[in-house]
Amino acid sequence: MTRLVRLREELRQRRHHPAFRISAPVWTEQQCRQIEALLAQAQAATPTPPPDPVAQAAPDEPVTVTPAQPDETALATAATNLWRAERKLTPPGERPSPRDRQAARYLRTCSEALADAGLVLQDHDGDAFNPGRALEVLVYQENPALTAETVLETVRPSVYLHGRLVQMGQVIVGTPSQSPDGGNDNA
Repeated sequence: MTRLVRLREELRQRRHHPAFRISAPVWTEQQCRQIEALLAQAQAATPTPPPDPVAQAAPDEPVTVTPAQPDETALATAATNLWRAERKLTPPGERPSPRDRQAARYLRTCSEALADAGLVLQDHDGDAFNPGRALEVLVYQENPALTAETVLETVRPSVYLHGRLVQMGQVIVGTPSQSPDGGNDNA
């Protein structure tokens, strides 16, 4: 180290209170050689990382990197909670506040981004129900106003990732009231 560099270091330390000054170590030539030998041993003992396909590819060749597979359960849970937040934000019949409208806009943007990435939510409210559908029915409720089995409420939406079902929807199904003789009231 030159005298000028050492002088700069000392002056830099003098700006601080004496209790907080750091004195730079002074290494002898033998200590410097020992440090260099230890560093060389450490570098030799460190395993080399696997080769980077991007760095090894020729400039004209396209590089194919396979993306990591997303955790489908975590994506379905996040999308379901986003769906629930959208539904709870403004109850039907109420006028949303400016803050609620802004939050709804953010949630809608998140939903659109997930849809662009291939994650689609399906709400089943009002859909006709038949037993062959991939839905988990939590409750059947009789409703005299209905003429056919209909989904009254979606408790959890169905979630599809790139067209493949990753979360089965949970619904409450309304059934038409049955007359005492076993037939339909509307018959």
